[in-house]
Amino acid sequence: MMASSDRQAWVLASHNQVKIKELREILLSRDINLKSAAELDLAEPEETESTFEGNAALKAEAACRATGLVCVADDSGLSVDALNGDPGIYSARWAGPEKDFAAAMARVNDALGDKPRTARFVCVIAVARPGAEVQTYRGEVVGEISWPPRGDAGFGYDPVFQPEGETRTFAQMNSEEKRTMSHRARALAKMIAAEFDA
Repeated sequence: MMASSDRQAWVLASHNQVKIKELREILLSRDINLKSAAELDLAEPEETESTFEGNAALKAEAACRATGLVCVADDSGLSVDALNGDPGIYSARWAGPEKDFAAAMARVNDALGDKPRTARFVCVIAVARPGAEVQTYRGEVVGEISWPPRGDAGFGYDPVFQPEGETRTFAQMNSEEKRTMSHRARALAKMIAAEFDA
């Protein structure tokens, strides 16, 4: 294994410690020394795009311009079919400034009423390099909205999302089980295949 100082430096444009830990573990085996936006004191740009791809690219490009390094960012959320894809890119904002996801989950359930409850979690990972076009990788997992919320192992909308073929919600799975099928895991697998294994 190369010394930390010898490994290529990448930046994760995130202040989310869960995302930082997950990606750092994956990229360590690829001889990447991952720094986070939090460690580098980078500001979080306002997400002004209308798609997951747009917002992920915006964040990666902002960090790339600030550091001159390869930068990775993601944008993810819950997309409910009968709600025209909402909350979608506004998933975190539906929880309000207090990050009250119990209220956000109730809002989704109330809006659905007796409509079909099919939904998907979406994650798009963007990789920005100086002087190169941003590459994006999309992962999705299809399922349905379950009510009432079940489980306490996850975060966000996990307690009401039941993946297709499962009887449990994401919040009833341990992190290893969720990682085998999650939208972020699928997007990361595409990124790893393209960036390192192609």
